[in-house]
Amino acid sequence: MNDSLPPVTIYTDGACDPNPGPGGWAALLQFGAHEKALSGAEPQTTNNRMELTAAVRALQALNRPCQVELFTDSEYLKRGITEWLPAWRARGWRRKGGALANADLWQALDAALKPHQVRWNWVRSHAGHPQNERVDRLARQAVHSVR
Repeated sequence: MNDSLPPVTIYTDGACDPNPGPGGWAALLQFGAHEKALSGAEPQTTNNRMELTAAVRALQALNRPCQVELFTDSEYLKRGITEWLPAWRARGWRRKGGALANADLWQALDAALKPHQVRWNWVRSHAGHPQNERVDRLARQAVHSVR
């Protein structure tokens, strides 16, 4: 990580009820003593799309290159970005077996990462992690806003 970049901590979460159905996403950005909560919703989506959207929107909200510590409870997001994305990109945003689900959001996430140095962290959901619980509540509130 580049220590000359400003450090930002981001917590993200997505929710859908039912899945697929109305969905919400949330992100909490922390920079020193400052923090900003973001959230949004879609009337018809999936939980995985909301997890991806939370990360994309959080990274897009940064107005300069940053050193980011990003926390997610989504193994799909964490493994996708840290393990699978290079192969998808090399295959033209396709999986070995064909179409890539959520290719539009994976491409948006790939682009949103470019100016930043991001370290991805997985946290167990509903395990009492305060910031993860907070973004979970915000994402669920967003779900109810589109019902």
